[in-house]
Amino acid sequence: SPTPPPGSRIAVAAASCAPSVRSILTQPSAAPSAPRPPQRRNMVGGMPRPRAADVPQDKTPVPRPRTRPTPEGTIHMRRATIALARTAAVACAGAVATAALVSPRKNDSYVDARWGKIRQHRFAHRGLHDRDLGIPENSVAAFRRARDLGFGVELDVHLTADGQLAVIHDASTRRMCGRALTVEKSTLQDLRELCLDGTDERIPTFDEVLSVFDADCADDAEPLPLIVEVKTEGAAWPRVAELCHKTMDALDCHCVSYCVESFDPRVLVWLRRHRPEVVRGQLSKDYVAATSAKSAASARTGEKSAPAHRQALASACTAARDAAATSMVANSLARPDFVAYKFADRATPAFRLVQALGAKPVFWTIKNPQDLAAAETEGGVAIFEGFVPDSTHAQV
Repeated sequence: SPTPPPGSRIAVAAASCAPSVRSILTQPSAAPSAPRPPQRRNMVGGMPRPRAADVPQDKTPVPRPRTRPTPEGTIHMRRATIALARTAAVACAGAVATAALVSPRKNDSYVDARWGKIRQHRFAHRGLHDRDLGIPENSVAAFRRARDLGFGVELDVHLTADGQLAVIHDASTRRMCGRALTVEKSTLQDLRELCLDGTDERIPTFDEVLSVFDADCADDAEPLPLIVEVKTEGAAWPRVAELCHKTMDALDCHCVSYCVESFDPRVLVWLRRHRPEVVRGQLSKDYVAATSAKSAASARTGEKSAPAHRQALASACTAARDAAATSMVANSLARPDFVAYKFADRATPAFRLVQALGAKPVFWTIKNPQDLAAAETEGGVAIFEGFVPDSTHAQV
């Protein structure tokens, strides 16, 4: 680099520093310092790190935040409450669904007016029959006797093999005629050859019975009412429809007051679809109790049974059918106006539920004045037999 001019500040500073620099450069080099020993990982401050086993362990538990313990009883109570709430919810849903299924037809002013006239009467079961008087059930003589005394009647209608309507209760003629013929498989002529219960009375046609109760339609007098039970005997749907159609055609040809009932809900479905103005009713009873009693009787008599697996399957099917019939779940399709229930089974929850939902009660079969009074006190229409009530009109 260029030399600074003499006398300048830079020259003066350089001259003053030169001896110090020369002394530093001329000193001998210092001996190199010894290297420091490397630090080992297991050493702390030059001393060996103590092992975990050598360190005394403090067994005192570390204190945790204090929480209020939940008693065991409280836990069980909460679980029980939740389970109860769930059960109640399921039960409520089931009750609503059941009510929707079995609910009857309601709020029909025309039907209510018709029923108001029907329920004023008492009804003789299969006519006012009396074997001691030589008057068999479901005979023209029994129906005339009921008419003359002022009672309504309950009667049964079957469809014969040739498409005629015959009035008889059983599907077989053995009990009433002493000769076994199946009504649905016999012609009307074959049935008319039989005598009822050893008398001169014959199995009547439906038209003959309706003629007994025919009234003058121009007259203001109200004819005695009929409860017509339609007997299908498990027939296929086309035959059920034919039976319903011919029954209604016959009723239309006579001036009579009536309502229609059946154990077969398909009859009510047909009426709901084709003749909604007709007062219709579902017949039922406690089938579960009846089947249990029948099974117990069979066991006592030692009757032979089917193999175990078939018996179990048959029992399951029967139980399901009986439960459905007893609870009248087919009401969802039939929507009956009244329910004709066996008087002895009237405490069945299914009947009480349907009655509470608005179904009009009919009780069968009343066999003494005490039961008659009880049935009418409970608001039911009575179908009686075996005695003659002191009044033709119900105590409503």
